[in-house]
Amino acid sequence: MPEGKRDWIEVTPEPLPVEAATRWAFTPRAGAVVTFQGIVRDHSDGRNGVTALTYEAFEDEARRILAEVVASARSSWPSVEKLAVLHRVAELKVSECSVVVVASSPHRAEAFEAARFCIDTLKEPAPIWKREHWEGGVDWSTCDHELRSVQAGKPSKAS
Repeated sequence: MPEGKRDWIEVTPEPLPVEAATRWAFTPRAGAVVTFQGIVRDHSDGRNGVTALTYEAFEDEARRILAEVVASARSSWPSVEKLAVLHRVAELKVSECSVVVVASSPHRAEAFEAARFCIDTLKEPAPIWKREHWEGGVDWSTCDHELRSVQAGKPSKAS
């Protein structure tokens, strides 16, 4: 846990410290703390019976991109107190947590918006891949997408 810092970015094979990240985001100015958890489910696009996902990453580059996502969120929502973006790289079973985003701010709107921006944006530029395990085999996820820059996903101030 990064003591004295406003951002917590982590890519790790260890279980994600959801409760610790949520507590870390508490500040005297924060009246809102939003925690999003991405959980492994038993299906994906066009595939039922998923039993596990294996996440792999180019970890140094993933951390750099996650830091860009957080910086972009901060430029759009400067009142955000703390932001945590934590991603797990390991084989995860159904119901395990693969990603956590925590945002705190004086008011709920900014915390919700910053958290949503982070989770929606990190999926495309970060070099993190998932392999699906299901009853019939193992293969890379079928929900592929084009890579895009963090700035391309930045919302306008009017949104």
